Amino acid sequence: MQAIVFFIFRCLSTLPLRVLHALGDVLGTVAFYVAAKDRERIRGNLHTAGILSDDNAIKKVLRETAKGGLELPVAFFRRPEQVAALFKTVNGWEHVQTALDAGEGLLFITPHIGSYDIAGRYISEQLPFPLTAMYKPPKIKAFDAVMQAGRVRGKGKTAPTSIQGVKQVIKALRAGEATIVLPDHVPDPEEGGEGVWADFFGKPAYTMTLAGKLAQVKGVKALFFVGERLPEGQGFSLHIEPLRGTLTGDKGTDARVINENVEYWIRRFPAQYLFAYNRYKRPAGAPERPR
Repeated sequence: MQAIVFFIFRCLSTLPLRVLHALGDVLGTVAFYVAAKDRERIRGNLHTAGILSDDNAIKKVLRETAKGGLELPVAFFRRPEQVAALFKTVNGWEHVQTALDAGEGLLFITPHIGSYDIAGRYISEQLPFPLTAMYKPPKIKAFDAVMQAGRVRGKGKTAPTSIQGVKQVIKALRAGEATIVLPDHVPDPEEGGEGVWADFFGKPAYTMTLAGKLAQVKGVKALFFVGERLPEGQGFSLHIEPLRGTLTGDKGTDARVINENVEYWIRRFPAQYLFAYNRYKRPAGAPERPR
């Protein structure tokens, strides 16, 4: 099974981006008609976010989501210079350079928007030190092997979403290195994930506290980034900005600030957000949802 998955991913990685994106358009359109549960969840999440939620908007989200999945082989198996060539513009790298000049650790925060794996690979190759990405291993071991092979290469490292993984990331940040966190994962209390209920587009969502905690590690610069997918397979644009708002150390307040930043980026690139994700679920072991 593992050998088959590797073979498929390597083959897909050789296809031109425009071909992968055209295939994504087809798969996303098909998903609109056959994946009723995802379609209705997207509709509900778009409505909650105050974004147009008609059928065309839902199809667009599903197409972009399919493209994101097909981009994983590119992120995992293309050479660094090939990945770099896909980025047509880079906006905000001066914020990274300022942190590098000051010897600060770098906390890169990115929501599930656009191609976060390809953008993360690009950022990793531009840095003079390792970048550790936190991630939850998939249930299928063959896919986990592919993801590890794709992410743990060059300057890339991974850390599990566990207490040990958090310690690993904090150690890297204090050493002046970098890490990537996706702040819109619903944390799993049964696996040690800590969260609080915080408004997300005006509705309580169980939100990780990790991003806020890491952003306040001494000597760390927190930056949000998004790898925007350009139309017609043209490539990507990288956008980097400092975290908006002030973190106080209060878990609820900081989770709300992080969510507000995520909302800001979603409003900029609504079709490229993973609206099929059940962001408002209550995981096992979480406290009651506030009324």
